Amino acid sequence: MDSYKIIQDKNDLEKAKAIRLAVFVEEQGVALEDEFDQFDVLEEGCQHILVYHEGEAVGTGRIRYVDDYAKLERICMLEPYRKYGLGRVIIASLEEISRQTGKKKYKLHAQVQARGFYEKLGYKGVSDEFEEDGIPHVIMEKQENVG
Repeated sequence: MDSYKIIQDKNDLEKAKAIRLAVFVEEQGVALEDEFDQFDVLEEGCQHILVYHEGEAVGTGRIRYVDDYAKLERICMLEPYRKYGLGRVIIASLEEISRQTGKKKYKLHAQVQARGFYEKLGYKGVSDEFEEDGIPHVIMEKQENVG
């Protein structure tokens, strides 16, 4: 069964970083120094998850709480596992964690090639295209009904 867990130790954080290294740096060509930042720690206000398929960590994402938004970041899946719908598991899991903190507004910087994926999950583009790490992106937002 596919599942997720909130990362709570350095060993799992290293697994998430290895997935991001494989996807963003090796596959997509993002510069190593741009991929990892001050939020790649286990602390209040930033949560990381791992998504598992058949017991193996294959995807990751993180949430940072910025103003009244939950900002979904560093969402990625190892290439061989993209056909299983696990991207939806990452997004649903991050949204669920956010709701538990009272946040019902979500924001993310979507790679333009993934825009349709996020639109199917209820996100709407709210910016013009811009480049981030040499890749075209668009800011997307989603808000759940409050009340």
